[in-house]
Amino acid sequence: MIDLTIPVVMGVINVTPDSFYDGGKIADEKFLLSTVEKMIADGASIIDVGAVSTRPGAQLPSTKVELERLLPAVEAIRREFPETALSVDTFRSWVAVQIINEFGPVIVNDVSGGSFDSKMFETVGQLGVPYILSHMQGTHDNMQDNPEYGDVIRDISGFFSEKVKKLTKYGVHDVIIDPGFGFGKKIEHNFELLNRLDSFKVFQLPVMVGLSRKSMIWEALEIEPKDALNGTTIANTMALIGGADILRVHDVKEAVEAIKIFCELKATLK
Repeated sequence: MIDLTIPVVMGVINVTPDSFYDGGKIADEKFLLSTVEKMIADGASIIDVGAVSTRPGAQLPSTKVELERLLPAVEAIRREFPETALSVDTFRSWVAVQIINEFGPVIVNDVSGGSFDSKMFETVGQLGVPYILSHMQGTHDNMQDNPEYGDVIRDISGFFSEKVKKLTKYGVHDVIIDPGFGFGKKIEHNFELLNRLDSFKVFQLPVMVGLSRKSMIWEALEIEPKDALNGTTIANTMALIGGADILRVHDVKEAVEAIKIFCELKATLK
């Protein structure tokens, strides 16, 4: 498990043609490796590789296509940066099995929280790897079709409570929780989550947030995702204050700097 004594940064690598922010840019191995190298140099502790776009309404590729995208990317990263912790962004247990059998342990980052593949929890338990439990309401096709909550914190906490019990049953002990900003949430839900993020500390599990250039930021600022770095840094800083342990980002340097300032601030409060 990653040392989370202080918050860390997870750098996002999308090997998809239709990612909402950088789709298609990282198909070339040379560009892929230079991007990862820069992320590591800028301070990323984890590299998260995904081959399925998670933007609302995205076309889901087959398992075969997902693996065709993932396998060469993971192979290249493991070959060139063997000491760097890797996370694979997939909701398919078969994909996790194939990657881990081929390249060794990785963190499994499941955007569906086990909801899309009934074998995921059992598989992760058998594989003995860390698991990121994310919350999503609905599916990729309908998650933004007027999502509703009684109380967004209470409802997501209930989801986490149920899923963590199941994960424990299957022998999964290294669990990270992610409230799933932007996944089946309206803008007001996202900001309420950010405002009350410390509520999830009751689980005594690491908390990851993925706020990087999300629509909650660029829509609120009436800008485009490419212009949302400043807003992302502000949101990440607020998440750190709320207890975030992992920042999942496209822009590593700025997130690392936010953590450094946050840690300096905390040091003065001791």
